[in-house]
Amino acid sequence: MADTIPLAEAHSLVARARAGDFGALEHLYRAYEGSVYTLARRLTRTPEDAEDVLQETFLEVCRSLARWRGEGSLWGWVRQIAASKALMRYRREKLRATEVLDDDLAERAGDDVPLRLDLEAALQRLPERTRTVVWLHDVEGMTHEEIAELMGMTTSFSKSQLARAHQKLRGWLGEEGADR
Repeated sequence: MADTIPLAEAHSLVARARAGDFGALEHLYRAYEGSVYTLARRLTRTPEDAEDVLQETFLEVCRSLARWRGEGSLWGWVRQIAASKALMRYRREKLRATEVLDDDLAERAGDDVPLRLDLEAALQRLPERTRTVVWLHDVEGMTHEEIAELMGMTTSFSKSQLARAHQKLRGWLGEEGADR
């Protein structure tokens, strides 16, 4: 989880950053860079993509500081920007036809893979969009409504992606009674 900046300190840092205090901007960056990178790494295919998302996120944070209303946690706002940047990268790089092909290949590859894998390897086998839903829901604690809004999909899309992913993960990890 991100280093939490108390709300009063977050308000002070944001006010100073809005006024042009580069030290305040650096403090915000240092407080959240690790967590943003970790989130980006989970939502992208390569460390280089995650690094790009990290940079894009903090550029957007700098540009958008005036829009943070201070009603929720600063980390929640930064996390939303990071997830959005990762998903925009995904959308840019993937055409629908490629995505369908990737899903089909991932499905067929599952037949030849040993039943027991570690969780990290199993998550990597999921199609990227499905892995994103799993990560945002199960790890980041986002609701299906938040995920749907972020991804431009429906709530039922998020729920069905998560249910299918959990079923596949149980099968791949060798849980008794799980369908593969």
